[in-house]
Amino acid sequence: MCRAEKLLIVNEENAATMAEHIEDHDRGLAHDLITMRSIADRRKALRLFAGASSAAFVVGCGGASSSSTTSGSGTVVTPAPTPTPTPTPTTSTAACIVDPSETAGPYPADGTNTSSGSTSNALTATGIVRSDIRSSFLSSTNTAEGVLVEITLTVVDVNSDCGALEGYAVYLWHCDAAGNYSLYSAPAESYLRGVQVTDANGQVTFTTIFPGCYSGRWPHMHFEVFSSLSAATSGRYAVLTSQLAMPSDVCSTVYSNASGYSASISNFSRISISSDNVFGDNSSAQIAQQTPDVSGSTSAGYTASAIIGIAR
Repeated sequence: MCRAEKLLIVNEENAATMAEHIEDHDRGLAHDLITMRSIADRRKALRLFAGASSAAFVVGCGGASSSSTTSGSGTVVTPAPTPTPTPTPTTSTAACIVDPSETAGPYPADGTNTSSGSTSNALTATGIVRSDIRSSFLSSTNTAEGVLVEITLTVVDVNSDCGALEGYAVYLWHCDAAGNYSLYSAPAESYLRGVQVTDANGQVTFTTIFPGCYSGRWPHMHFEVFSSLSAATSGRYAVLTSQLAMPSDVCSTVYSNASGYSASISNFSRISISSDNVFGDNSSAQIAQQTPDVSGSTSAGYTASAIIGIAR
């Protein structure tokens, strides 16, 4: 029991004892009036003292701070403590990263190598700037058969909050359903190659087919990014050369259910992302960005999208 509590009890007991010893009932009216007035004064004082003692009790025993106040009625008012806000954890998650540079491979047709002893540079050919790349546009007009894919690529600047890059040229190329590349293993054809220029949203869209899987490589698409269409006249001026890794589940569905991909089934069963000689050494974040989001079906076709991060 704290000192303030003991003091309050002692004072209350003394007051009770004083009241119990008022026994002179026969001293007359004047004496009675004086005695009654004295008792009333003592009780009033006792009440005031008890109120003050109660305040002392709250401060001395309750552990409240000295900022507690007493109202005019004697009621102790103790301010409620202000809760300390719990900080909300913030997680900085990058919306894009720089795409890793990858080999252009042996079949780029961008002027950096030769095919059958002659320079293959589709980038300087009339008709290369197009959205639908399924048909050949040089000596042949044949169309590559396969499962329809409409893919949208968004080119962004990772050094500027992943802002869209307008006016950049994207060259996309890949193999056909049988795993052949036009102008090389399919020398008479020029299909599945094309260039588009990014719009205000940094986007280009190509209509093409799902690529096959040839021996030793994970199914993929190649691309090069140039700072402008005029710069896209030679592969030597690309600001980025890289590849897109096709999603595993879609590969399995296409190869197992669509005609023209029979050779891809066994090739795909012998390869993985980790064993691929291009994607195998990439981080999980890089693979995630290099893998397009794909939805659809083999019968209706697929829509796909991917971000391409450039560090300017």
